[in-house]
Amino acid sequence: MPTPRTPSPWTPAPHPSGGGDVVFPHRIIPAMALRAVACVVVLAIALFDTLSTLEGAVAVLYVLPVLLVARTGRRGDIIAVAVAGAGLTLCAYLDTHGIDHVGPQTVRALVSLVAIAIAAVLALQNQRSMRTLADQAVLLDLSHDMIFVRDPAGVIGFWNLTAEQVYGWSREEAAGQPADRLLQTRYPAPRSQIEADLLRHDRWEGLLAQRTRDGRTLWLESRWVLQRDRQGRPLRVLETHTDVSERQAAHAALVRSEQRYRRMFDGSRIGVVEQDWSEVQAELSRHGVGDRAQLQAYLQASPQALTRFRQRARLVGLNPAFRRLIGEGAPPATVDAVLADDDRTFAASLAAFVSGAPHCEGETSIVRADGSTVPVLFTITFPDRREGDGTVLVFVVDIHERKQAEARALAAQAELAHASRVATLGELTASLAHEVNQPLMAVVTNGEAGLRWLRRPQPELHEVEQAIERTIAEGRRASGIVKNVRDFLGKTPAAHEVLAPAVLVDDALRLLQHELQREQVQVQVDQATALPDVPGQRIQLQQVLVNLLLNACQAMSGQSGVRALRIELQAVEGHVRIDVSDTGPGIAAEHVARLFEPFFTTKPQGMGMGLPICRTTVEAHGGQLQVHSTPGTGTCFTLLLATAPETA
Repeated sequence: MPTPRTPSPWTPAPHPSGGGDVVFPHRIIPAMALRAVACVVVLAIALFDTLSTLEGAVAVLYVLPVLLVARTGRRGDIIAVAVAGAGLTLCAYLDTHGIDHVGPQTVRALVSLVAIAIAAVLALQNQRSMRTLADQAVLLDLSHDMIFVRDPAGVIGFWNLTAEQVYGWSREEAAGQPADRLLQTRYPAPRSQIEADLLRHDRWEGLLAQRTRDGRTLWLESRWVLQRDRQGRPLRVLETHTDVSERQAAHAALVRSEQRYRRMFDGSRIGVVEQDWSEVQAELSRHGVGDRAQLQAYLQASPQALTRFRQRARLVGLNPAFRRLIGEGAPPATVDAVLADDDRTFAASLAAFVSGAPHCEGETSIVRADGSTVPVLFTITFPDRREGDGTVLVFVVDIHERKQAEARALAAQAELAHASRVATLGELTASLAHEVNQPLMAVVTNGEAGLRWLRRPQPELHEVEQAIERTIAEGRRASGIVKNVRDFLGKTPAAHEVLAPAVLVDDALRLLQHELQREQVQVQVDQATALPDVPGQRIQLQQVLVNLLLNACQAMSGQSGVRALRIELQAVEGHVRIDVSDTGPGIAAEHVARLFEPFFTTKPQGMGMGLPICRTTVEAHGGQLQVHSTPGTGTCFTLLLATAPETA
């Protein structure tokens, strides 16, 4: 706000008497002195008119004190002097000529009275005009806009208070200065063109820049009004300027921000889609859907609603990266045109939107212009629903190459796992030979027994039958062992199934039975009752257990004393925990941190891939594999497997 200051020569000030009339202190002498001089002049004229022998209209001189007292700015002073002059004129006429005498003196007296009246009326009108101008000047000084008046050549004649405070030059300094040179005005068009528009329309409006005394640049909304004289010639120009520097700076910042956004939008290698969800929001409000529960109930009651929502989510902006992603063709208009029919992420995004979440992420497939699909990761940013803005930004990343890389990595991992199983079976050759030899020997024994029963004088057919049944059973047992070995060595990914943890442990121990007997390892299995099942691929989990058990057996190989292997199974918070503990020498502390690194091994003939494959396999099943070892007392591997949903 402009600060109050002492009235300038252009600023009217209240009359000291408080009567409401105005005076201009720099143009008058004190009002009391004017009144005194007027009284003296009135008395002098009265004496001269009464005592003089002149026959002229001396009373006309009463016009002088009327004009003199008019400068006090008070109506009462003008009226008082005019009435006094007229009264003294009548008195002087009656005293000299009487009431019955009519002659030239009467005409001169009437002329004097008329002159006094005309002078008083003109003085009062002038005072009223001055008061109007003073009021207008006050209004100009009260304005928050910079206002000045200049002549057609641009020289400043009037300069309001706000102009003083904003530009920095006082009225006295600005008066008589060319406005353009003082303010270093920069116009949006040539000055001659602006002057031509002003002369053509008597007004002009536009945005221009001016500099203040301290060097600041102001952006101003300028309005010019041209005043003409009676002959239509330009007389003066009133310029009103409104400071819009902050607004202009905000607009410039907004433009720069929009330019930066546009550069990021167009130059990003990530697909960006601007969507308008205002119709989606309107339909949600129309059906009273305000949270997830209400949305779920509405979608269940109206199965086609989800498709309608997808069709109402309009695509209003696609950056070049997204256009390249969907291929050449007409740009899609709605979300429904780019999402695959089996998409399940839009419902989750809609639920996040109604619940007020700031964003939603997911993985889906989008339909290209040629009808093919491409897998993508997306992030949706939602506006605040209270703001009523339905603009939604979606950031899309093509993961087609990543999917291919993952497939190649999984294939490579499967090859490594197969190689590891082959290496493991190479170490278990003796155990496998023992496992297969047992049923084969039983087949031979039962076959020989059957032959003996048949060769008796009286063949014992019942015994032969039993021998043949035992032979068949042992043959199937041998076939099962071979099948397990073939499955263990197979490359074809096995299907996920629900597995019993105890059965997995028993199968692993059976494969290692000969190895454990040879190393004289005492095996103890502690199993909690009612263990839940775990989902997974049997061969892969069996490989993990075989690897852990074989490592424990080899760690205790050759050591004196008790060689104990303890396997503990228990259920813990949605998982089955399997602890495999040995009484070996343990693992050095500097080796524990690197134990699961690929190709790290402490065995002279080891590949360093067994434990990394085990951990990767377990994590792919949603589990964890951890190790704890104390040098000199043994090592414990902890296997956590997530339970099946139906048994969790």
